[in-house]
Amino acid sequence: MSVTPVPTATHNILRFRDVSVHYGRQPALEHLTLDIPCGSSTAIVGPNGAGKSTLLRAILGWLPLASGDIRLGDAHPQHLLPRLAYLSQRQAVDWDFPITVRGVVEQGRYPSLRLFRRISEADHRQVDRALAELGLTEFADRQIRQLSGGQQQRVFLARALAQGADIFLLDEPFAGLDLFATEELTHILRAWEAQGRTVLAAVHDLELARRGFTLGVLLDTTLVAAGPVDAVLSAKNIDRAFRHGRCVHGRDTPLPHTTDFPP
Repeated sequence: MSVTPVPTATHNILRFRDVSVHYGRQPALEHLTLDIPCGSSTAIVGPNGAGKSTLLRAILGWLPLASGDIRLGDAHPQHLLPRLAYLSQRQAVDWDFPITVRGVVEQGRYPSLRLFRRISEADHRQVDRALAELGLTEFADRQIRQLSGGQQQRVFLARALAQGADIFLLDEPFAGLDLFATEELTHILRAWEAQGRTVLAAVHDLELARRGFTLGVLLDTTLVAAGPVDAVLSAKNIDRAFRHGRCVHGRDTPLPHTTDFPP
């Protein structure tokens, strides 16, 4: 499938400046300043309630910002939504809904259709290319519940490709997958990064984050660290995020952190 041209990885495609998000009076993200480069794969990690899913939803404009600004390149994301594809957690999907694999992937074309227009031959070709890239052509007429967990996840990745997106926001994409499906998905996301696509994924498994992603963002409501994933997931940084700065020996350890990834 053709890839939408994007700037080189030296450009920052997502820019967060002093971003705060609250649920009522409860802060979910506080004063986040961060840049995400083009053509990168970034794992968002942190303890439960750290703001991982909140960050993804804020990018899409689904949550109001208490402060700050989010931009896609130099524009607000809502103006360029076709470039953004979001995959929710698998448990949020009704797998009993009577729809085929092709039907799900065709949904990716709906936002680009004009009022009262049906899917065109060009749309069908884009759907076919997405199915082929994710190895789903032979399953196109199956109901989605008849697939394995890994195949189901690939269906929604194919829908994102059919949309024409090049920036993918994934909420716990590995949850519920077996070892084979996990390795398969890791390979797909690595390939997307090599093709110049940008992947930003909330991940709860730190080892998966290390193996599957180039960059990392460690949150504990505020930003703890950002940069190359191995450096971000250092023992000190993990201790700070998951034990709120309390080290094994009971001492607080000040941790420097960066908000910009190196080119």
